[in-house]
Amino acid sequence: MAQDPTDADLLFKALADPSRRTLLDLLYAHDGRTLNQLCEHLDMTRQGVTRHLAVLEAANLVAIIWHGREKLHFLNPVPLQDIYGRWIAKFERPRLKALDDLKQRLEKPNG
Repeated sequence: MAQDPTDADLLFKALADPSRRTLLDLLYAHDGRTLNQLCEHLDMTRQGVTRHLAVLEAANLVAIIWHGREKLHFLNPVPLQDIYGRWIAKFERPRLKALDDLKQRLEKPNG
C-alpha cells in the first residue's frame, strides 16, 4: 500500500535535483522572478522549468504571487531552516565543541 509522502520526503526529493537547486539559487540571488526570467538561466524548455517549479512548490520551497498577469516566484527558506535544525545543527555542535577544546589546549601555557 502506497503512503502519502511526508513534507520531509517532498523536500528532499525537491533538493535532489541539480536543476531545482539552481532555481533555488536563482531565487535566492533575486526573488520574485517570472518563469521567463528563470528560463533564461537554464538549458531546458519552459515546460521543463514549470515541472521543476511545481516540485519546488509542492515542497513549499517556492511561493507564488500574482502581480497582474505575471506569476512571480519567491524563495521560501523556512523548510531549509527546518532541515538545518533537524539534520545539520545537531551534528555541528559536537564538532564545534571539539574545535573549541582543541583551541583551549593549544592556547594553554606549558607549565
